[in-house]
Order: sequence, then structure tokens, then C-alpha cells
Amino acid sequence: MSGDVDEADRLARVTLSRAIEPGDLRVTGLVSELGASKVLGYLEAAAEVESHWGFGIAQELGRVDPAQVLEQAAARGIRFIIPGDVEWPTQLGALRDAGALHDRGGEPVGVWVLGSHDLRHLAGNAVAVVGSRAATSYGTEQATELSRDLATMGHTVISGAAFGVDQAAHRGALLAGGPTIAVMPGGVDRPYPAAHAQLLETIAERGLVVSEAPPGAGPTRSRFLARNRITAGLAEGTVVVEGAVRSGAMTTAHWTTNLHRPLLGVPGPVSSVSSTGVNQLIRLGSASAVTNAQDVITDVMTHAARAAGEGANVVDESFVPGPVRSLPRAVPAGASPSVAPRR
Repeated sequence: MSGDVDEADRLARVTLSRAIEPGDLRVTGLVSELGASKVLGYLEAAAEVESHWGFGIAQELGRVDPAQVLEQAAARGIRFIIPGDVEWPTQLGALRDAGALHDRGGEPVGVWVLGSHDLRHLAGNAVAVVGSRAATSYGTEQATELSRDLATMGHTVISGAAFGVDQAAHRGALLAGGPTIAVMPGGVDRPYPAAHAQLLETIAERGLVVSEAPPGAGPTRSRFLARNRITAGLAEGTVVVEGAVRSGAMTTAHWTTNLHRPLLGVPGPVSSVSSTGVNQLIRLGSASAVTNAQDVITDVMTHAARAAGEGANVVDESFVPGPVRSLPRAVPAGASPSVAPRR
């Protein structure tokens, strides 16, 4: 797992991961600038100053035995990956300059991973497919077909394992026999929603379950918000399939835009409340309209080629989507996946 990582840095990051809320920009920003060990020492000193912003965090630091945390996680098949590890997805580093939303932001101090696949490898060719929990039949069908075809074309599908579009996205990738990554709002050992425990078990077998929150942590509103930036940060681009104007999918869209990566939307019926957010993104020019996996790949590959030539932080405002080409179906009509996730 280690590259050129100082193990003292790993232990410091474990301690911070256990003591802070995911995406706490005050800490993530300092860690990126100064290093985890220095920030840990700075926060430990704050335990003596009740008026210090880090006082509450400092109280938690003293309760953490990082070596024990790693040992307990390893016993459950969970590993902690940090910058410098060979498995660390370097694209997460772009979150350092992606701003903040709801006081959340920055490159994570580390991520907890469940599953035997290599995170850097899977995330190196990944597309996020996100959308409404209260998805319509149109939304679930589109997410399933799109994700199945993306997986057939060799792309990892990233989503959040929620009801609705997320569930359909994971299932579509599994139907094609491809890998998928579930990014969780709580610990990777805390299936959420509970009804998706079998789905998450299957994802861990065929892909990965990832979280910025430590093992045992439950989902909270702020952790959902922080999770969405990790989803966008891991992916080459994000596709929104249904999503109201105020929704988690729009938060992921925000992060994708801030990262200067392709934001794509599947147009929905103008009469559908579930599609108001994504239709607005398309109307305002914030997202490209896509109708199939080939559209998605064309946008993502075109952006990657231009970024390689012009610099990764240049916003491409002139791209026109390429022609639609037919794509063979990955699974014959009526076929079932070898493992059927429970609803």
C-alpha cells in the first residue's frame, strides 16, 4: 500500500480522520499546506484553549489510538489510503483548489476502502452517474442502461448506493460484469440505506466501497454533502440522471463544475419535477445533454485530450458534443445478473 509515505504521517491522518468531520476545510486545507503531523500537533495544543476553533477537535484527538484503529479496520478487510500511497487516486488532489460548499471542501486526509481492487486503477477510468432518490421509472431505466453500457466500454461507474438513480447505476454496471465504486456518507462498514446491504456486499466483491468517514461512522447531513465532492473528485466526469433543483445530485454537479470536469445531463420530461434540476443545468449551458454512453465517452475523452494539451485547470467552453453512434447491448433483453442486489 505504501509508496513514499511516512508512517508517522499515516498515523496522524488516521487520528485526524477519526476526530474531524469529513471535508472540514479548516483541517483539510492546513493538512495539504503543512502536512498532517504538524496540523495534529497544532490541534493538540488547542486542547488548552476553549476559545480556539479546534478545541472540540482536540478533545476527540486524545481518544484515538491510530494503530488500534488500523488494526481493527484491517480485521474487517478495510484499509486506509492516503496521499503518497501507490493506490491513492491523484485526481483527488484537485479538490485542494475546488473551493468550498457548505463549509466542506479540500483534499481528504485519507479514504477508507473496502474491497480487493486497486482504487487508483478503478478510478483512473471512471464516470459518476448520480441522480434522484425518488427516481421515476424513466430515470432508473436511463441510469441502468447508461451505466451498463459505460461498464461494457471499460469504464468504472461511481455512485452513492442510495435508492433510485444510484442503485440503478450500480446495478447497471454489475449487469455488464463491470466494476463499480460506491462512495458512502458513513463508514464503509455501515450499509446505508440498510436495505442495500446485499448490494454493497456485491459492490465490495466486484469493485470498491469508499468513504472519507472512518469505520463505524453513521451518515449525517454534513457527511452526505462532503461525500458528494469525493464522488466528483474520483470521476473523470459526472452524469446527472434526474435531480431536483435542490438535491444531492446538484451538489455533485457543483463540485464537478468547480473541478473543471465534464458535467453531463440526461434530459427529462419537462413535466417531471424529478428532472427540473438537470434540465435547468442543460438550459443554462452548465451541462451537456447526453442520451447514451457514447455521448458521455465522447465528452469525457474530448475534455481529457484538450486538458492534456492546454492544462488540466482550463475550462473548456467551446466543446460541441460529437455525433451519436450506436452501441451494442451488453446483456441480452431479459437476462439477469449473476448476483441480483436486493431492493
